[in-house]
Amino acid sequence: MAKKKYWNIIKVLLKLGFTVLLIYLVFQKIDIRQVKSVFLQSKPGFIIAALLCYFISQVVSSWRLLGFLQCIGLGPGFGFNLRLYMLGMFYNVFLPGGIGGDGYKIYILRKKFQLPTKRIFLSLLLDRVSGLWAICFLAVALTFFLPSFKTREWWPVILIVGSIIYGLVYKYLFSAYLKNVIKAHAKAILVQSLQLLSVLFILLSQNFEGNPSAYLFSFLLSSLATVAPVSIGGLGIREYVIVHAAAFFGLDQPLAVFTTLCFYILSTLSALTGAWFVYRSEEFGPAPDEKKEVIIKEDEEKPVQVPQQIP
Repeated sequence: MAKKKYWNIIKVLLKLGFTVLLIYLVFQKIDIRQVKSVFLQSKPGFIIAALLCYFISQVVSSWRLLGFLQCIGLGPGFGFNLRLYMLGMFYNVFLPGGIGGDGYKIYILRKKFQLPTKRIFLSLLLDRVSGLWAICFLAVALTFFLPSFKTREWWPVILIVGSIIYGLVYKYLFSAYLKNVIKAHAKAILVQSLQLLSVLFILLSQNFEGNPSAYLFSFLLSSLATVAPVSIGGLGIREYVIVHAAAFFGLDQPLAVFTTLCFYILSTLSALTGAWFVYRSEEFGPAPDEKKEVIIKEDEEKPVQVPQQIP
């Protein structure tokens, strides 16, 4: 257990170090004073609209996850699931070491419903995969508005072939979730569309005029990069990707970096809503200590009776 504790500390330090390194590399490409100037020129009304869009996207995201959980017989109500989702956001952003937000959600759901950990974990995994598919879908759609993107005609073919393979995998390996697959991916597109709208509001806060497609496409690429858990909350890796994408498309690099930094700040503010459930609410217990964390890695296959829906 002591080794695990030290490893958790080392992981956080490594992520923090990598985040600092990426931020350093980004500001070797652009002048930090230019980014600061862009921040100071922001129109607060559009920033508030961006925050609202992001928060709504997280509400829809929790609704998407609820559909996957219901496929395996879990019956958390929408309100309970949303509160747990918000708490998970808080753990991911403010407590990056140890069990993490998804691990805590698995812990709570298993504790309340006594279902095997693997089933709950798979629901969360497929929920994340649906989000990745939606990012790819919207990125391909945006290529049609990027005349400088010469290979854009191949992207729809790749997406269609990939989606067919993806659907076949669902059919034969995850048949329990088939009834939810269309709804889940429609919600995933809605989630990512709301986040793109948030980015658009961030751009408009700078009196942006013209075609925003290249900025939105670059943002989606930076979102894909955050799948790799190598930085704190995706900070640094988004900026590193978007500053290079901006150079490729000939975009305003300080504005592009401002967009991702502002998005990170807004996502952090949204995650603060989970603080209540950590420090004030008695509905959820504290995160498990190292001994209790073992339960998340175990999978006791045994007949269980699913409790009634929690409001």
